[in-house]
Amino acid sequence: MQAARASVRRFKPSGDVIRKSLSGPGRTPSSRASSSKASDRPHFPCVDAHAARELHLRSSLRSSISSSSSTSSSHSGPEPAYARPSPASYHVYHHPRPLPLTYASPLPSINIAYETWGTLSPTRDNVILLHTGLSASSHAASTDLNPAEGWWENFIGPGRALDTNQFFIICTNVLGGCYGTTGPSSVDPSTGQRYATHFPVISIFDMVQAQFCLLDHLGIENLYASVGSSMGAMQSLAAGWLYPERVGKVVSISGTARSSPSAIAMRFAQRSVLMADPNWNKGFYYDGLPPHTGMKLARQIATITYRSGPEWDMRFGRKLRRLPAAENSEESPEIADKPRAPALCPDFLIETYLDYQGESFCLKYDANSLIYISKAMDIFDLTGSALAELRFTPPPPRSSPPPLPPSMSAHPTSPTHTHYHWVLSHSKSHPPPPNPPAHLPELAEGLRPLANTPTLILGVQSDILFPVEQQREVADALRMAGNQMVSYFELGGVWGHDTFLLDVQNVGGAIRGFLS
Repeated sequence: MQAARASVRRFKPSGDVIRKSLSGPGRTPSSRASSSKASDRPHFPCVDAHAARELHLRSSLRSSISSSSSTSSSHSGPEPAYARPSPASYHVYHHPRPLPLTYASPLPSINIAYETWGTLSPTRDNVILLHTGLSASSHAASTDLNPAEGWWENFIGPGRALDTNQFFIICTNVLGGCYGTTGPSSVDPSTGQRYATHFPVISIFDMVQAQFCLLDHLGIENLYASVGSSMGAMQSLAAGWLYPERVGKVVSISGTARSSPSAIAMRFAQRSVLMADPNWNKGFYYDGLPPHTGMKLARQIATITYRSGPEWDMRFGRKLRRLPAAENSEESPEIADKPRAPALCPDFLIETYLDYQGESFCLKYDANSLIYISKAMDIFDLTGSALAELRFTPPPPRSSPPPLPPSMSAHPTSPTHTHYHWVLSHSKSHPPPPNPPAHLPELAEGLRPLANTPTLILGVQSDILFPVEQQREVADALRMAGNQMVSYFELGGVWGHDTFLLDVQNVGGAIRGFLS
């Protein structure tokens, strides 16, 4: 926990984001009589900020959106940097053949952006496929091409959880994204125009199949492990389900095998405010202004789901932002004996934090990508009945033994597979649910292809987006399906869903122990 606590920096509201706030609605009779005075007029800097951003975008419409957002790229708080990566810093594989999709006709061709760390072994058997969350790029850690810190910087490198001394790590931008992989902002080769909302609805399974097209291109037949967090945990489970013989181990962190109604509701709220922005224009905004206001509000909603109430209390409490001297000097003498008047724009520190998070993100990510990818999360369901509706034929569980880690397989005295994986099959105990969910047997049926795949499940007790009960039910369903190689742990801490980004000691230790 020490490393995680050290990474939580004190948030300081940005002066560029938090401007003059409302001086107060309370007025004395004399102030009402002189309502034309500037000091008596309400100020709404949060509304003015949207208008100023819109004006700036209109004045630089011919410029790159990324350049217009560069002033908001500062980083504050314990969140990872979600900066727009440079195309020169990642690789792109062009898949020239059609990609079949779950819900729509095949895409004629796709591009897949990816980055790598470590060295591929001569036998190509040390590969770990790392899956991203919703809005992350392929830049999981710094590289020679891009030395900036990545979203999982502290987990990738020599001796770390994903040990580059042993493993070759690949991370892609997901199908539907906007960081180099084909998505709604890409050009439709059949029309020469951007797809926009003519882009087909995609699924988590489609994202994984696109990734395996890349693996085929790289000549990688089998993965040592599939590792993912948040939405990436869904991809990791889907990879093991689709390709049980090709995926040696599965790591699922802060994820689920079946999106819950509460998570679906949260993401629906984000899409609703985004699509209500007039600039969204039913997805066809690429030749005009992006829906920056909707994106800001959507990010604010998302930020609430990523954290937890106890963390908010510890970091911010009910503290108010400090008023700049200019605002104090404008207070009328007639109301100097009154308490500080509440502002209708960000006033509490927690409000300024959410405002900052929305402001710094609203021009970094494509709105249509957020809509499509969040919907793919909503429709993810590995229960047997849901898979049957998709007309998926479950593959048989893997018949070959899971791989030994490179450090063991290189020595003739390595333990047997049976002993090695028996040692891995451990878990922090959790009480059986008093009322097991009705879908648990169906989930066990759906997860049967993973019956012989060693799986690590990590849950977070303070997570409100993917509650720990969902991690417990994945572990329970896997065991019901016959998997005797399930490792399950619950993480403490107050950071909520984002614990998987912050708790380097415990998250990294669990992964390192499972993989090595």
